[in-house]
Amino acid sequence: MTATLAHQLTGQMIIAGSPVSGTGAEIRGFDPAAGQPLEPAYRHGDSADVEAAAAAAAAAFPVYRATTSEQRAQFLEAIAARIEAVKETLIARAVAESGLPQARITGEVGRTTGQLRLFAEVLREGSWNGARIDNALPDRAPLPRPDIRQRFIPLGPVAVFSASNFPLAFSVAGGDTASALAAGCPVVVKGHDAHPGTSEIVARAITEAVAESGLPAGTFSLLFGTGQKLGIALVTDPRIKAVGFTGSRTGGTALVAAAAARPEPIPVYAEMSSINPVFLLDGALSTRGAELGKAFIGSLTMGSGQFCTNPGLVIAVDGPGLDAFVAAAREAVSAAPATPMLTPNIAGSYASGVESLAAAAELVARGVEGSETCGQAALFTTDAKSFLASEDLQAEVFGASSLIVRCADAAEVAVVAQGIEGQLTATVHADDSDGDAARELLPLLELKAGRILFNGWPTGVEVCHAMVHGGPFPATSDSRTTSVGARAIERFLRPVAYQDVPKALLPSAIADGNPEQIWRRIDGRLSQD
Repeated sequence: MTATLAHQLTGQMIIAGSPVSGTGAEIRGFDPAAGQPLEPAYRHGDSADVEAAAAAAAAAFPVYRATTSEQRAQFLEAIAARIEAVKETLIARAVAESGLPQARITGEVGRTTGQLRLFAEVLREGSWNGARIDNALPDRAPLPRPDIRQRFIPLGPVAVFSASNFPLAFSVAGGDTASALAAGCPVVVKGHDAHPGTSEIVARAITEAVAESGLPAGTFSLLFGTGQKLGIALVTDPRIKAVGFTGSRTGGTALVAAAAARPEPIPVYAEMSSINPVFLLDGALSTRGAELGKAFIGSLTMGSGQFCTNPGLVIAVDGPGLDAFVAAAREAVSAAPATPMLTPNIAGSYASGVESLAAAAELVARGVEGSETCGQAALFTTDAKSFLASEDLQAEVFGASSLIVRCADAAEVAVVAQGIEGQLTATVHADDSDGDAARELLPLLELKAGRILFNGWPTGVEVCHAMVHGGPFPATSDSRTTSVGARAIERFLRPVAYQDVPKALLPSAIADGNPEQIWRRIDGRLSQD
C-alpha cells in the first residue's frame, strides 16, 4: 500500500468521514523541543459537532454491530495497514508535537498497530462472545428447565478521550478505540490539544479504512474541544453508551460525575492517578542496593517521567542497603539532563508539584536544569509517619520526580502499603532470602494495584492477553477492568440471555452446530461442539 493524502494536514475535525472546521478556540500543536507552535491551526468544536458525530454513530450502530467477527477483524487490520502506510510522516509529526524521541514514537507506532492486530486475533478466536448454552430439561422435576443461551453484545457508540502522554497508543487509534471497535461499537474520539496534527493523520487513516471496508461513515469521528462545550456534551449525549478516558484525576472524576447524572447513567472507564509504589526488601537491598538505585532513576526519567506507570514512590526499611540505594540514585539524578515535557502546561504543573514535595519532604537531589518547557528530575525522602499524614506527599506529580519513604521496620512497611491509594502497579524487589517478607506483602498489594511485578520496573506495559492496566480508585474509575490487553474488549460489551428463542433466530455464536467453531460453555462444560 502506498501513502495516501491522509498525511496532508488540513486543520479540520472529521465527522462521519467528512472534514469539518471548528468554530471555537484556536489551538496549535507545540514543539516543546524547539519551543514554538506548529501549523496548521485547528479550532475546537462545539455541541453542534457533538450532535452531528453522535447522531452519525447512532445511525451506524445497527449496521456495524451486525458485522461478523471476521469483518471487524479485517477492518482493524486495515486501520493498522493505513497507519503503517503514513508511518514516516506520522512519526515526524508526533515527534514534533510531543518532544519525545523518534525511537520512542517509532515504538509507539508498532504498539498501536499491534493492539489493532491483537484485537483482530481476539475476534477470530471467539471466546469474547462469552457463549453459554444450558439446554432445555423438559423432564426435570418439579419444574422443567427452558432452553437458555447467553452471549455478549456491544453497548453502543463509545466516546474516547485521547491521552497527552501517548500521542498514538492511548490516542485516536489507541487501545480504547481498538477495543471498542472490536466489540462492535462506533467511536467518537475527542483528540488531545497537545497533538492535533498527529490526531488528524491517524483519523484520516481510520476514515479511509472505514470506507475501504464498506462500513457506515459514522463508525468513526474525530472532534477537538474541551469542557462543557464539547467534553461534557459528548459524555452526556444520550446516544453515547460508554466512555474511555486517560488523563488527570480531576478530568476523569468530572466525566464520571457527568455520566452518572444522566437520566440513563453510563459507564466511564477512566485511567487517572497513580504513583506506582516500589517496595525494596532487605535481601535485595543488601546485595544490590546501588544497582537498584541506578536502575530506578533510569525508569524514573524515561520519557521525562511522563508515564502513568512512573515509579513515583519507593518504600523500604532504613539501613545500610537503603543508604547505598539512595547514594546511587542521588548520583544518577544529579547527572540526569532536563528533557522536554509534552506541553508548557504540563511542564508548569510538574514544577508546581515538585515545589509542593519540596515543602513537605527532604530533597535528595535535582537533575540538570533546563528551559521552562523541560522537566528537571527530582528525588525526595521522608519517613513513614510524615508520608501517611500528608496528602501532598501522596499526590501524583506527573513527571520525573519520586519520593523515598524510610520505614523503621517491616511492620511499618505494611502500614504504608495499607495506607496508600489504589494504584496501576506495585513493584517488589526481592531476593531468595526475602521469601517470607514477600509472601506477607503480596496479599496487601493485591488489594491496592492492578499489576504486581517482581524485580523489574513498572514503566512499559506489555500488550498481551494477560495484561491488566487498571486498579482501584483513583488509578481507575472501575477496578474490574483493564484498558490494555485482550480483556479490554469486555468494557464495551454486555450479556444477553436468550430463552426458548426459535432456533432459526439464534445468533450464530450460540446456534446449534457451532457455526463459528468457537469454544462455548454447554451445560456447564467448555466445548467446541
